[in-house]
Amino acid sequence: MTKKVRVRFAPSPTGGLHLGGVRTVLFNYLFAKQNGGDFILRIEDTDQTRFVPGAEEYIFNTLKWCGLEPDESPLHGGSYAPYRQSERKASYRQYAEQLVKDGYAYYAFDTPADLDEMRIKFKTAENPSPQYNQQIREQMRNSITLDAAEVTKLLADDVPHVVRIKMPLNETVSFTDMIRGEVSFHTSQVDDKVLLKADGMPTYHLAVVVDDYQMKISHAFRGEEWLPSAPVHLLLWKYLGWEADMPQWAHLPLILKPDGNGKLSKRDGDRLGFPVFAMDWTDPKTNETTIGFKEKGFLPEAFVNLLAMLGWNDGTDREIFSLAELVEKFSMERVHKSGAKFDYEKAKWYNHEWIKQSTANTLLSAVKPIFKEKGIDVGNDALLEKVIELVKDRCTLLPNFVQQGSFFFQAPFTVDVDTLKPKWDEKKNMFFTELIRAYELSSIWETHDLEREFKELASVNQLKPGDLMLPFRIMLVGGKFGPGVFDIAALIGKEATVARIQHTLSLL
Repeated sequence: MTKKVRVRFAPSPTGGLHLGGVRTVLFNYLFAKQNGGDFILRIEDTDQTRFVPGAEEYIFNTLKWCGLEPDESPLHGGSYAPYRQSERKASYRQYAEQLVKDGYAYYAFDTPADLDEMRIKFKTAENPSPQYNQQIREQMRNSITLDAAEVTKLLADDVPHVVRIKMPLNETVSFTDMIRGEVSFHTSQVDDKVLLKADGMPTYHLAVVVDDYQMKISHAFRGEEWLPSAPVHLLLWKYLGWEADMPQWAHLPLILKPDGNGKLSKRDGDRLGFPVFAMDWTDPKTNETTIGFKEKGFLPEAFVNLLAMLGWNDGTDREIFSLAELVEKFSMERVHKSGAKFDYEKAKWYNHEWIKQSTANTLLSAVKPIFKEKGIDVGNDALLEKVIELVKDRCTLLPNFVQQGSFFFQAPFTVDVDTLKPKWDEKKNMFFTELIRAYELSSIWETHDLEREFKELASVNQLKPGDLMLPFRIMLVGGKFGPGVFDIAALIGKEATVARIQHTLSLL
């Protein structure tokens, strides 16, 4: 019987969600939906010292904005609740104790001072930062080196202790990664990781294995930075007798800096002036806000599309995919082994493509609040829709709609008369004075009629229409930009068109 596909994303609520985290969510989500499975969000809050207020809510809001909502989570509920590790605390100790009883783990009573002393005592030029491993554990204060009676007394006296995995000597641990194929580790290179902390909370290593087992996770996708932890997890699945239920693993490639030199970080985004978080994140400790893709003006469809292409393709040159198309096309076989460079200019290209192919009606709800924020009254939605349709091909980010469209709703604050002055003469002045009169007498105010009237008047005045179009544009919008000039005049209406021509003539 085929195991039902169940995948999970398990973030720690320690801050904003980096785009690498959202890509992990996306690949989990695509795989689950493609296989008729479930996508679970589990909050890994075992390290209470790093807990940040508001971070969990931020994670949910981010996934909602991206359209990647989980089937089960602390918010959505589910058959395997609770979905916060801090609420599952009681269930972890029994497994840690079982590992000690079976000889696969041990109690370690070393104090922080003991550990500091160990790092100094065993430090060498070849080993500048000694780890608590197979050799060093024999020199430390734990249930391997102490006699059984002393261990029993220490436990009875509630002496603070941790539980560590007992890594075997000289063994090779292997598994088949869905992206990388066969991966092997030598146990002598892995230290005895802490499984249960002194406060009774599990570390990631124990909790992830227990939770994946109890929640019947079939596939575990995570970033390649977790690859060094794989031998610990493989052994825990084996030692707890759950090897047959172990999920298939895939370690996703890193998202790299634009120059390809190392993993992309928040610091790189700050330095280079682009977002690396999905949405704005305000650090409650410093009150500093990091700008997100949403606030920068990205559509969620574009953000999801660009994330999918960081380390994956469908085998063709195609780059634009909707979420439904990604669900259909995605395959783990086509995820790259090597890291993917993040290119912000390419990210903006995706957004531009999505804006161009979106209908004005679809864009309305995202664009209208931006005009409102700038204090621009857009009147009715029908007019704003027409404006969106006219300017959307010129907009890369959503705030560009204000730059490209504000003059439809208010006269420009400045008019670039310096561009007009060098070639301005009495003939052009006369033309626009007559155009005011002609337009004031027009009974029909449509694009085609306005253009015909303009060109006929230019012909009468023996002027080239091409020499008059730029001045007309600058009069209406204030500068050398915007859609078709007669489309602009038709939309802003007779009164505004005439007033803007008169205003520029007075400046000239």
